[in-house]
Amino acid sequence: MFKQVTIIGLGLIGSSLARVIGQHKLATKLIGADISLRVCEKALALGIVDEVTPQISDSVKNSDLVIICVPVGAYESVGQAIQGNLQEGAIITDVGSVKAEAIKALKPFLSSNIAFIPGHPIAGTEHSGPEAGFVELFTGRWTILTPVRQDEADIEKLRSFWEVAGAKVEVMTPEHHDMVLAITSHLPHLIAYTIVGTATSLETELQSEVIKYSASGFRDFTRIAASDPTMWRDIMLTNKEALLDILQRFSEDLSEMQKAIRRDKSEFLFDYFSKTRDIRRQVIAAGQAAQPQASSYAPEPQAGEQALESQSYQDQPGKAKQA
Repeated sequence: MFKQVTIIGLGLIGSSLARVIGQHKLATKLIGADISLRVCEKALALGIVDEVTPQISDSVKNSDLVIICVPVGAYESVGQAIQGNLQEGAIITDVGSVKAEAIKALKPFLSSNIAFIPGHPIAGTEHSGPEAGFVELFTGRWTILTPVRQDEADIEKLRSFWEVAGAKVEVMTPEHHDMVLAITSHLPHLIAYTIVGTATSLETELQSEVIKYSASGFRDFTRIAASDPTMWRDIMLTNKEALLDILQRFSEDLSEMQKAIRRDKSEFLFDYFSKTRDIRRQVIAAGQAAQPQASSYAPEPQAGEQALESQSYQDQPGKAKQA
């Protein structure tokens, strides 16, 4: 499908894509790039890339597909690094959860002879690093493409790439993507981080009981809140307009719930819960309820080895502040 592919950022998503490319032979040569030497060494030891380098600028030379898999806050520095080294006619895509700001960060560094097709696979786990990736991560999940330059042949080629990975593909505008994801992903993560943060701020004795007697609802929140902090910091800041709009609506709905509980409005609560239960049933019917499972999932990283993908990029100067 491609002569040479470069994956920049070898965390969960990047390493999973590397495994997909290798298993399905989607490239003659696969180059991995990550500014962390530790990540590069792990990726090479795992055998998921043909070559690996910490030099982002050199990694894209002669590649006809470049996939950017780093936190959104690092996009500008990646764009600066690859500028001038991209092959004419190459397809540049990414996997970021925010599209409008991603395009804003990268577009100035891409010439008109580059096919710029941002993407977002709606898949993941709370695990990080090259050891966390697995081939089945994208199976049955949606990948959204938000093309900047409309070249149908390139769009269809990238669509085919994701379909081989097992994904279902949709095309939409960056702005619509960001609003949809603010509702379905970004707000739920913000709520999860807040709820777990509230639990950790409780008195020591009560906090230990919260952990000891955690029910399934709280456990689900802790799973979400275990996601990569650098990535989610960048997502919150780069999609803040859409997120703040949805957060305002959520705050208003939460206020209504408070009033209903305070005033013993049992019928209101029952009707509200019934409607939301129907949404859950629709999610299950759409096949989006369960996370894909690895056929041979790597063990959780040991202390000192967690979140290598975020450690690689979290110190990019000023990126989060610019978002």
